[in-house]
Amino acid sequence: MTTNEELEDTSAPLMEHLIELRQRLMYSIIAIAIFFLICFYFATELFNLLVIPYQWGADTNEVKFIYTALQEKFFVDIKIAFFGAMFIAFPVIATQIYKFVAPGLYNNEKGAFLPFLIATPILFLIGACLVYFLIMPLATQFFLSLEQSGGDGTAEIQNLQAVGSYLSLIMTLIFAFGLVFQLPVAITLLAKAGLVTSETLAGKRKYAILLAFVAAAVLTPPDPVSQLGLALPTILLYEISIIAARRIEKNSKEREDSEESDNTDVVSS
Repeated sequence: MTTNEELEDTSAPLMEHLIELRQRLMYSIIAIAIFFLICFYFATELFNLLVIPYQWGADTNEVKFIYTALQEKFFVDIKIAFFGAMFIAFPVIATQIYKFVAPGLYNNEKGAFLPFLIATPILFLIGACLVYFLIMPLATQFFLSLEQSGGDGTAEIQNLQAVGSYLSLIMTLIFAFGLVFQLPVAITLLAKAGLVTSETLAGKRKYAILLAFVAAAVLTPPDPVSQLGLALPTILLYEISIIAARRIEKNSKEREDSEESDNTDVVSS
């Protein structure tokens, strides 16, 4: 076979993969666009839903927000719509990713890959719920405690929250916690690929704890509630990852021992 013929044989499968990739991307983009329009229509209701943790922290149902730029509320609605569209469309995106990579996987690899696609949105949702029901109300309570009443030579300091600032805060927290809660998925995948071991993870525990607090300080507002609320679950998730890595190593060893036993039986027979 000539060099030109070899190049043609390799380019054909490549073009098929590119066409398949374009199709999967188009399906994902269409899903995001549809959910974006739906979320944009209900942007006000979604924002009011995100305000509930603030009400819990402020211990009041009367919450007042302002916007200082004429276009600020409009861009807030766009951010809410895009954030909601990405979250709702994730099952569609994950399905397209799986359908794209599945033909190149063995049956046992497909069975190992699919649980991670299921675990990813579940863990993200758990992290988001932690922010919504615990971290954000506590952080709001902490920040509002910094207000002070005026009089007798004391300046009055009152919080008047801008819609853009509040949305950026709660979205940053939700994204940070959701991302951190993917730690078991990432480490388990690395363990299955043989790139890390449970022994290595356990030996680096003290560095992981330090990095957890550093990440919490960078990703969360500068209050102890938010930082501890992110650092402690991160450490717990790291320990869970070590347990998962040990289980994977145990299963791999049992499978190897079983294969060696089968080969020995074949040779002896």
